[in-house]
Amino acid sequence: MCGILGIVGTTDVAAQLYDGLTVLQHRGQDAAGIATVSGQRVNLHKGNGLVSDVFGQVEMERLRGRVGIGHCRYPTAGSSGSDEAQPFYANAPFGITLAHNGNLTNTETLRREVFEQDHRHINTQSDSEVLLNVLAHELIEQGMLTPASALKAVEGVHRRVRGGYAVVTTVFGLGMLAFRDPNGIRPLVLGRRESAGGVEYAVASESVALDILGFTRMRDVAPGEAVVVTDAGELMTHQAAPGRKHTPCIFEFVYFARPDSMMDDISVHKARMRMGVKLGEKILRLRPDHDIDTVIPIPDTSRDAALEIASMLGVKYREGFIKNRYIGRTFIMPGQSQRMKSVKRKLNPIPLEFKDRVVLLVDDSIVRGTTSQQIVQMAREAGARKVYLASAAPPVRFPNVYGIDMPAASELVAHGRSETEIQQVLGCDWLIYQDIADLEEAVSGPKKKIDHFDSSCFTGEYVTGIEDGYFKALEHARGDAAKAKAASG
Repeated sequence: MCGILGIVGTTDVAAQLYDGLTVLQHRGQDAAGIATVSGQRVNLHKGNGLVSDVFGQVEMERLRGRVGIGHCRYPTAGSSGSDEAQPFYANAPFGITLAHNGNLTNTETLRREVFEQDHRHINTQSDSEVLLNVLAHELIEQGMLTPASALKAVEGVHRRVRGGYAVVTTVFGLGMLAFRDPNGIRPLVLGRRESAGGVEYAVASESVALDILGFTRMRDVAPGEAVVVTDAGELMTHQAAPGRKHTPCIFEFVYFARPDSMMDDISVHKARMRMGVKLGEKILRLRPDHDIDTVIPIPDTSRDAALEIASMLGVKYREGFIKNRYIGRTFIMPGQSQRMKSVKRKLNPIPLEFKDRVVLLVDDSIVRGTTSQQIVQMAREAGARKVYLASAAPPVRFPNVYGIDMPAASELVAHGRSETEIQQVLGCDWLIYQDIADLEEAVSGPKKKIDHFDSSCFTGEYVTGIEDGYFKALEHARGDAAKAKAASG
């Protein structure tokens, strides 16, 4: 999972890209990069670490240009080395930089095609570099570089590439080219801003990046749509892959996105509130005479749901854990050992809110279960009489292949286990999950803005289809065992 941002402005955009990436930092804390175009030169700087670690005054002063893109990374396909930080650059045919959020499911097939048919060389294990070279080839096939030919080239990309992806690029002599996968799995939003120099445009993974920069959210980029903003600030769009089913990733609403974001015209905040209402209703159905004293969220993404659950149950809502803001999101940390070590550094209980109480802990989801196990134990050590655990999402039983780090089913606590068995593993007195139908209804909302979601990590149904042997290769490349081996040497 990553954050991407692109701007075509009337003045230098590097500082704005920096500010926007800091707002998208929750989507990736492993590496960051910015590329700009100035005159006859492409300027690029990237490296491992947070945005504030990668860019200093010297680096920012070198990133001149009115057109630019930025990226913050959480490694999925590929390794976590600095050579795999984005944006990627290819000097042929025109000089292209590319930043990508998502994951391709036919990378190995594409890698062979790029080498054998397109006669292009791939330097890294990243599927983003593969995607860059596919795009470069399709641009060459157009014969000339115009806004119309660039939009046409994306049709070729969509025909060849499978998976979930949102992409933003700079193309020398053109401007900015952005596009979204035909199923709209990964998010991408388009914004517009009036300035003294004229109209400016931006695309971003989440609307909050546009908000902070003063852009007005125009709309989400449609599934399969390609967007060109020329150097002169002219906007052109093209539906490059019509007729596919719109299936945005439901896990964006569960966990990844900020609550102040709008995605596919749905408020993430409101969606999470509705998740809480649905789960509260289920608790009342199953245990109308519950003995819950206090509802406590596991910060931060479960707060909206927990507040609504407490209201539904008619019990106190309390902040029982204090979060260390200097520890990153543990879910997106590479490797289980790092995630485990970070939990106690990240959260500290307030004993007053636990002592002699029956507490209901609310989390957005339970993935590997190790952190949930630790948090349940922390609640007991803080004095809770009973510890119940509620998940605003259903059991995560299957790998997510579209850009979220759930590569191996064997790493998921719910895989192959009943809810009773999961409860025993986590050590809580009662475990309750959201139903999948309730989750999808909560996210879609009363106006039913979206009919279908990518809920594959809950259902095992993959809208793009999966090639034979893909899951085994995925676990080998991205599983915790692979990350541990890479870290050791």
